[in-house]
Amino acid sequence: MQDNLPVVTPAQTSDFAALGLSETLLRALRQEGHTTPTPIQAAAIPPALGGRDLFGCAQTGTGKTAAFVLPIVHQMLQRPVARDAGVRALILTPTRELAAQIGERIGVYARFTGLRHAVIYGGVGMQNQVQALRAGVDLLVATPGRLVDLMAQGLVRLQRVEFFVLDEADRMLDEGFLPSIRRVVGVLPKQRQTLLFSATMPPEIAPLAAQVLRDPLHIEATPVASAPDAIAQSVYFVAQEHKRELLRHVLGDGAVTRAIVFTRTKHGADRVARQLAQGQIYAEAIHGDKAQSTRLRALSRFRDGQVRVLVATDLAARGIDVSGISHVINYDLPMDPEAYVHRIGRTARAGSQGVALSFCSGEEQARLKGIERLIQRRVPIVHNHPFAGQVAGAAPVRAQPQQQPRQQPQQQRQQQPQQPRQPQQRVQQPRQPQQRAAAAPGRGAQGNRRPTVR
Repeated sequence: MQDNLPVVTPAQTSDFAALGLSETLLRALRQEGHTTPTPIQAAAIPPALGGRDLFGCAQTGTGKTAAFVLPIVHQMLQRPVARDAGVRALILTPTRELAAQIGERIGVYARFTGLRHAVIYGGVGMQNQVQALRAGVDLLVATPGRLVDLMAQGLVRLQRVEFFVLDEADRMLDEGFLPSIRRVVGVLPKQRQTLLFSATMPPEIAPLAAQVLRDPLHIEATPVASAPDAIAQSVYFVAQEHKRELLRHVLGDGAVTRAIVFTRTKHGADRVARQLAQGQIYAEAIHGDKAQSTRLRALSRFRDGQVRVLVATDLAARGIDVSGISHVINYDLPMDPEAYVHRIGRTARAGSQGVALSFCSGEEQARLKGIERLIQRRVPIVHNHPFAGQVAGAAPVRAQPQQQPRQQPQQQRQQQPQQPRQPQQRVQQPRQPQQRAAAAPGRGAQGNRRPTVR
């Protein structure tokens, strides 16, 4: 489907006024100090103002929230309706944090418009959300699960929606929200404008796009499934049991001013944060089992600089909008290669530089290969670190030319039993395991590998 879509590449636009936005919105942008649109904003806003459906590929941190909020608010101002007309714009997002942050940005951009917005998501009580809906809402930001719950109770009606946004659609599919999305789409008016944004374009997204979009324009602000060039990526080969010490070593670098550490599990996030605290490195952990108030408090402490390390799972980190993140550290490599792109997109925002470090154990090397296939580049290896060379199997994957020297001693040992005239040489062999053990506390013939991995 994507190959048949007309594609728009970002144009060079010097200011927001050239995009055709209303003075009311330009005033709000100026007050925030925003004068120059990002590439995704320059590409998306003009066709969106013209009423076109959009299929946008934009990574986190590219300014895509403004790319859909600004043209929607502009059109709502151009076509005023009665105050009790109901929800006119619906924005679906995969996580509570992202929903809250989109709501915050709407409040900024629409501050001079008189338009009302509300944010609804699960994990908290419904009472305040229901009160906001009853008071009247023009723009509604929601997570799919809570929205479907309120629809079932007759507390939210979507029959007059003019604008529909699916943000981070790939992640919503990953989290199993497709049935809820289809239920929501089923009650929306057929005549509406739909904007779909995704950081990656997996094959599974095409059927959803075909269902919700009409003659869409395909916009790519960055190459599909790519990592921004502003992010310096590298990988550390390290045994799983040494990751904790390696993390402390990395965080000891003064250049790591604000870091997000990704773990694969909720338990792992808590454990890593606890271990860091034991080493006098204070960190906050966020994941789906944490109460919403706890997660928001942790994000606030991280944003304000009270802690410089945030340990998070993939889902909990979606939508984190914190500027100045210097490093993203993949303590565990993700099972899904596309999650890697989402993770490292936390850094190098708004034209800044960033660093993405990945810890790779022997068991995770297949995941690393998958990531490299997706981003179409090799991730450079950090050879010189305290735990280099202690991972069985690391060198063959990333340093193929080094395999022959390691195999030769094994071949010689295999040939020795076939030489009957060398019994005295075999007496010396009890000393060889001691030498290998001293050289490589890891496994087998690691002694020949450590110098090359370093």
